[in-house]
Amino acid sequence: MRGNVVVLLGKNGINIGSLQVKRLERLHIGTSGWSYKEWKGLYYPEKLKPIQYLNFYSQEFKCVEVNTSFYHLPRAQTVLNWALAVPEDFKFCPKLSRYISHYQKLHDATDSLRLFFTIFDPIKDKLGPILIQLPAQVPFNREVAEAFFALLKSVYGEYVFALEVRHETWLEPQSVELLQQYDISLVIAQSAMPFPYHEIITARDVYLRFHGPGKLYASRYDDAAMLSYAQMSAAWLREGRSVWVFFNNTFHGDAIENARLLEAYILSQI
Repeated sequence: MRGNVVVLLGKNGINIGSLQVKRLERLHIGTSGWSYKEWKGLYYPEKLKPIQYLNFYSQEFKCVEVNTSFYHLPRAQTVLNWALAVPEDFKFCPKLSRYISHYQKLHDATDSLRLFFTIFDPIKDKLGPILIQLPAQVPFNREVAEAFFALLKSVYGEYVFALEVRHETWLEPQSVELLQQYDISLVIAQSAMPFPYHEIITARDVYLRFHGPGKLYASRYDDAAMLSYAQMSAAWLREGRSVWVFFNNTFHGDAIENARLLEAYILSQI
């Protein structure tokens, strides 16, 4: 987060040394999207135009997930405009097209991946991990997974990838070993839904998603939960990992408050 760091440090009297600063550079906290009508007046000023939302958001947060790319690919010019609207160090984490993850189910994805990266390659330096979200209907299949991962690494090796799964077979040892081999993060996803939960680390980058502890997308995490994840995140930062955290409980602005709270707790831990 930006701006708030100085305020938080002042209020808490925390002295940040060079080592802590380096750890903070590897901490990325944001929300799953930024363009929500219900945030007007709640987060965005009433008179702010929607086209100005991203720039406003980027003054506080230094990264964001791009959910729209999951449903349909944005125009190339739209993506370039996003990049121009944010500070130099801001990062976008686009979600891979559902055509690849849900319809093709990772099979024969060469052409689909080429189309996706044609859109995002011009802002490559502003990208964080690419989020791949799989449905519950896609269990782990070693042959399919390895072919897909090999394709990613051979053609798109300059990118970082994170995989969010909905089938428990992806948590089995052979899946974990394959993800470690290809340095792909297995997303730690928390929600009230019966998604498989884990705290398995498979890559240098750790990627967490929070969908809401109660009602999906519309419930807030309490202080105890945020403190617990702050302690874990601080430990990962001390290990030299990069930590990416996104709040998808965007209804009612809960994501914003939780993101602020989590960072405050992490600052007190490192």
